[in-house]
Amino acid sequence: MAETVDDKVSYFQAVTGISDADLCTEILAAHNWDLQLAVSSITANPSSPSASASTSSRDPAPSAPLADVEFVAPPPPPQQQQQQPGIAWKLVTLPFYVVSGGVGLVAGTFRLGAWVAGGVLSRSLSILGLAGQPGGGDRLLELPPSAAEAADFVAEFEREFGAGRGPRFVAEGFADALQRAQREFKLLFVYLHSPDHPDTPAFCGGCLCAEPVAAFIDENFVAWGGSIRRTEGFKMSNSLNASRFPFCAVVMASTNQRIMLLQQVEGPKTPEEMITILQRVVEECATSLVAARIEAEERLNNQRLREEQDAAYRAALEADQARERERVEELERLEREAAEAERKRKEEEEAIARAAQEAAEKEAALARRRQEKAMALGDEPEKGPGVTRVLIRFPTGERKERRFHSSATITSLYDYVDSLDCMTAEKYSLVSNFPRVMYGPEKHSLTLEEAGLHPQASLFVEIEQ
Repeated sequence: MAETVDDKVSYFQAVTGISDADLCTEILAAHNWDLQLAVSSITANPSSPSASASTSSRDPAPSAPLADVEFVAPPPPPQQQQQQPGIAWKLVTLPFYVVSGGVGLVAGTFRLGAWVAGGVLSRSLSILGLAGQPGGGDRLLELPPSAAEAADFVAEFEREFGAGRGPRFVAEGFADALQRAQREFKLLFVYLHSPDHPDTPAFCGGCLCAEPVAAFIDENFVAWGGSIRRTEGFKMSNSLNASRFPFCAVVMASTNQRIMLLQQVEGPKTPEEMITILQRVVEECATSLVAARIEAEERLNNQRLREEQDAAYRAALEADQARERERVEELERLEREAAEAERKRKEEEEAIARAAQEAAEKEAALARRRQEKAMALGDEPEKGPGVTRVLIRFPTGERKERRFHSSATITSLYDYVDSLDCMTAEKYSLVSNFPRVMYGPEKHSLTLEEAGLHPQASLFVEIEQ
């Protein structure tokens, strides 16, 4: 039993921040060693023993890991310690705070259980396809628990003190609010709401909702609020060692995912006192915030510069690749044109060779024909009564003369013309001028005498088109 009692006393001291072990023992004994009831009585009691031992403001505490959200605050100065109340305090305050604290814990437990049950039910309906469509107003499907608690706090605060009054508390969890403040290069203003504390209504309505205070907080801070009746608000009250309400704090993100506690504001404050405290914190942290902003801007500028350089490099690379493609395409085009020119040249050479071969063959055939025609004519006869003298004129103006027997046919005249080197045309006719007579194929069988060409005749060659 002794070990159990010591464990409960140690836990109670860690949660409430009361250093007097005897006083913690008395409080636990008054609550039948029920830790929940005892802790609730302390967090909801404005005149708790630890309240008088707290200061209205504290120096920045060492930073703690962000994941644990723990703050280590220095102990209050010795000159501010007051004598702890005795058992009379316990006997006077016990009945009311045992009831109110117990109700608060039971209500919080009930709300947490309802939220978990609702989340499980909503998840099951979503899997079965029976849940509502996104944007249908079911916040359980959209917000994590910490954000849901923050949204509930904002709604309750506006409902109790008026919509649009007070700081603009963000409807998101503490960690998200801290990240928001870091992104916006601001400090995080934390307000822990104790609904049962008698000073809460006056502090919220007269100080937090005062226009100068709200405007100053909105301008210089990211504001986050939470009720100590809810899970995250209660956790933050323990992490910040909140022993007196109303309770506010100013924190900021530190390096290595840690948090730095800059200021605690405990107990009622006037708007002027609140602005003075917050103004001092802002002035003390202005240099670091400006440095952080400059560093972030430089980092952003460097990143933008790298992106621009990368973009320029990619553009230059793409331009080089485009030029290389164009060069390759141009080379391929030139190669195709060269191949086409070579093909045409070969075709022309082949055509010339064929034409030359055909011309040679034609010339050879013509030479054979001349030789055959000359052989068919025989020897030229001597002058005599039966011999006809024939003069033939060519289109070139050249003249040829030969003697034929008068009994020779017109065909002999054509054979004579074909045997001459000066005659290259294949189709022609022999024609006389006076009278004009054409000796065509129908007259080839006539003799010279029958054709009226004896004893002499003058003919010219007429080329047929």
